[in-house]
Amino acid sequence: MTVDSEAPAGSAAAAILMMLLEEGEAAAVLGQLDPEEVQHLGGAMYGVADVTESQISGVLDLFVDKARSRTTLGGFGAERQIRGMMEKALGADRAETVISRIAPPQKASSLAALKWMDAQTIAAMVEAEHPQLIALVLTHLEAPIAADVLGQLDEQIQADVVYRVATMGPVTAEAIADLEWLLMKPVKRSPAAQTKRGGATEAAQIMNNSRKAAEQRIIKALQKLDKNLARSIEDEMFVFDNLMALDDKGLGAVLRAVESDTLVVALKGADERMRTRFYGCMSARAAQSIQDEIADRGPMRLAEVQEAQRDMLNAARKLAAEGTINIGKDDDYV
Repeated sequence: MTVDSEAPAGSAAAAILMMLLEEGEAAAVLGQLDPEEVQHLGGAMYGVADVTESQISGVLDLFVDKARSRTTLGGFGAERQIRGMMEKALGADRAETVISRIAPPQKASSLAALKWMDAQTIAAMVEAEHPQLIALVLTHLEAPIAADVLGQLDEQIQADVVYRVATMGPVTAEAIADLEWLLMKPVKRSPAAQTKRGGATEAAQIMNNSRKAAEQRIIKALQKLDKNLARSIEDEMFVFDNLMALDDKGLGAVLRAVESDTLVVALKGADERMRTRFYGCMSARAAQSIQDEIADRGPMRLAEVQEAQRDMLNAARKLAAEGTINIGKDDDYV
């Protein structure tokens, strides 16, 4: 059989074939692919909506030619078909028992499952395991995911795990078998682990990594949706310590924009390094006056200090909105 030379090939041909399948059949095929392959094929499927009838025929001819070149049934999912028949005939539990006795050793590794897991799930799975096994898991992850998993582990074992990653030599078959076994275990999650994601803090971290124009636009939209939530996110995005990043001129402008009493209370809760930075933006006389007042103040409630610091942050935001100071990001300059 001759295949039309103008027929789509490669990912386009695969996408057309997927679109010709029933939804359940297509889902079964996608379930056998890696995440990157799913994304690539999904993108190709969007690009083949306007193919002609002749192109479809060409793809089917191509598929038939490739199917005829197969010499075994293995490429057509024989294992899945056998398992399906067994489960229908015997039930899932009895079928698993029979298959475990008759199936040949698996060639594919279940380590591929790690690609589909988020860092929180992986951390929950390995947290009670030996550091050496944890290190082995991390070596099978992309660096950003591995770092996220490491950050969620007990701080007391983090250095040990990194050490084992750095000093890991050839990995034995027994170690791989242990890892395969670990991946087959169900992951026990506590309610806290299941609800850990999200919140104003995480939203603020995302916003802090956005460009300034997008940041301002999103905050304005959030204020229309929920003013309190928008303020909570803003508070998390720009905290009192961030004032240290202002240049002397900008910090001086903030100091002049607040009452002396507010500054005294706010600095009462600051560390010595921060106080010194603030004093450096004042005249010697003004700095000495603030220091004397701080020394004269007795113990203060934390809520009072936090309120004064919020007032200073609000003053900084107002100055930034007016263009007097800049609290934006470097990538917003041209």
